[in-house]
Amino acid sequence: MTGPVAGDRPGRWEERVTAALGARAFDLTAIAASGFGALLLAAEAEASGRISGDATFGSLLLAGAASLALWWRRAHPVAVAVLLVPVAVVTDFASVAVLIALYTLITRRRGRVIPVVLVLHLLAGVAYSLIRPDPDLSAALELVLSAAILTATVAVAVAMRARRDLVEVLRERAARAEEEARIRAERLRAEERERIAREMHDALAHRISLVSLHAGALVIRPDLTPEEVDKAARTIRDSAHQALEDLREILGVLRAGPRDPGDRLRPQPDLEHVGDLIADARAAGVPVEFTDDAGGVPPGAAVGRTVYRLVQEGLTNAGKHACGTTVRVTLSRLDTGTLHVLVTNPLPEQPAPVAAPPGAGAGLVGLGERVDLVGGRFQHGIHRAEDGVLTFRLEAWLPWAS
Repeated sequence: MTGPVAGDRPGRWEERVTAALGARAFDLTAIAASGFGALLLAAEAEASGRISGDATFGSLLLAGAASLALWWRRAHPVAVAVLLVPVAVVTDFASVAVLIALYTLITRRRGRVIPVVLVLHLLAGVAYSLIRPDPDLSAALELVLSAAILTATVAVAVAMRARRDLVEVLRERAARAEEEARIRAERLRAEERERIAREMHDALAHRISLVSLHAGALVIRPDLTPEEVDKAARTIRDSAHQALEDLREILGVLRAGPRDPGDRLRPQPDLEHVGDLIADARAAGVPVEFTDDAGGVPPGAAVGRTVYRLVQEGLTNAGKHACGTTVRVTLSRLDTGTLHVLVTNPLPEQPAPVAAPPGAGAGLVGLGERVDLVGGRFQHGIHRAEDGVLTFRLEAWLPWAS
């Protein structure tokens, strides 16, 4: 009996122990049934006069040994079945043990060994009929009865083997389906974590960047006028308040169960809210030139949300890495039926006096994923303009009707 195996699910080892104990109980039952059958056959043989005296006792000893051999029939089905062939030649008291051994052989083994062993036992029955013929039956009828009993045993064993194979296939399919479900659940959890991380970045990075930049300006600019200090403090307060509101909303989404209504959550910002985003940036002191040449029918909801996140990320990066430079945001609808989004800002010649807020570097990666989801194309990088100024460009082409 084996102990617990690493990787077994809880209760698996107990199930294996229970199955092993049940199998051994069945083996003891088979041994008892074989012994009882040997006693009945011995009584019938004594009554018919086929055998008597010491021959009966010797046959019973052989039948008892054959019955005990059934204990090892599961581990060594071929060996036990072959071992009973010479016993079947000497006595028929072990007939029950022979049938049980053949049943086990057929249910547990495959291949040419099975018909070979069956033929050997059939020949053993013929040999015993010649050695000790039954006075009440002819040799032909006795052979037919032996063949019929073997055939019935084979049919039952084949049916049980087919059932066992079917159960095993179903068990494997269930285990495979369970494993696939586990992998699918892990993938969904990973996708959900990635989505939450993207939303956290999109919702909070812009607000926290404004807070950090204005707080840093207050630290390094002690010469600011009271009006300028008041304006920076108001910007910090408003940005922090909005960041807390965004964080509270995201936490509400995380805590909401599947039965909680989702209409209490604010709708995701889209193209219509880009103007508000530009106004907030200008109020925070970021110079922005905004050109909207899109016009026409509004694009799909997914495209609108993607445009908003593109502009938001461009303004956030400009505020962190190019503070004080003018950010140019251009939305235009091309003849090819695509919406072109362009956010540019020149790189400062000198490093910013205020250290840029730390970032995870996942904003641009997340934007690329968003653009891919709506079937668009995304580019970003540093380019040298015609006047020689290094400019950071964030650019995307989005399908208008996605």
